[in-house]
Amino acid sequence: QVQLVESGGGLVQAGGSLRLSCAASGSRLILNVMGWYHQAPGKQRELVASITNGGSTNYADSVMGRFTISRDNAKNTVILQMNSLKSDDTGVYYCNAANRWGDTYWGQGTQVTVSS
Repeated sequence: QVQLVESGGGLVQAGGSLRLSCAASGSRLILNVMGWYHQAPGKQRELVASITNGGSTNYADSVMGRFTISRDNAKNTVILQMNSLKSDDTGVYYCNAANRWGDTYWGQGTQVTVSS
């Protein structure tokens, strides 16, 4: 089984920045895709950004140009650098990963609050 642990959330003013980290651990770590999802209070969970093991990235239109996803394969870690934060970014951010066999894993989430 794979465990994902997020960190880096917190309280920030609008226009500020946060850096989220997700560290994966387990006996087998073959994760083709890792990404970040955002769930605002009372709303559905939505994909923010994803990155493949080859480095290909995808971003939601709402965060393009503000957020950057990166991956450190040696440390089994995926990073979400969030800049120019706004109130709509408030919510819980979940790390997600999938392997070649279709298994999907979720972290427990880290809270981000943006004050305006």
